[in-house]
Amino acid sequence: MPTAELVHMCTINAQVGPMIEVGSGPKGMRVVANVPSLSVTSDRLNARLATDDAADWLTIASDGTGLLDVRFTLETDDGAFIYVEYQGRANMAEGLIATAPTFQTGDERYAWLNSVQAVAAGQLNGETGELVYEVYEVKVAA
Repeated sequence: MPTAELVHMCTINAQVGPMIEVGSGPKGMRVVANVPSLSVTSDRLNARLATDDAADWLTIASDGTGLLDVRFTLETDDGAFIYVEYQGRANMAEGLIATAPTFQTGDERYAWLNSVQAVAAGQLNGETGELVYEVYEVKVAA
């Protein structure tokens, strides 16, 4: 029977910009929020936003659940580029978030990220826009 272990991978600190309400559609209320700053810190990975196109394309379901769709590109402190994307669920009332990030890079120093499935627990301060995630690598064993 397979088992899974969560191993702490990094901490993400982000600043979320103002939310723009696009309006309600067939999937719910669409909200877009840019992410003007973001940093990743750990003993194996230290990075910041590489571009200014980081954003969350959030849909708020009729029950108040936030459905996240987030994408951004990182530049590590030693010059590698890493694309990150994740989906997840948010308790909009409490600012608590669960996500499942994946990574893509062509840089051999960080190629280990290409096979990582991560999960993250986050909390958003709705007043300040400060968002902190603790990210964990899922290690699966037989």
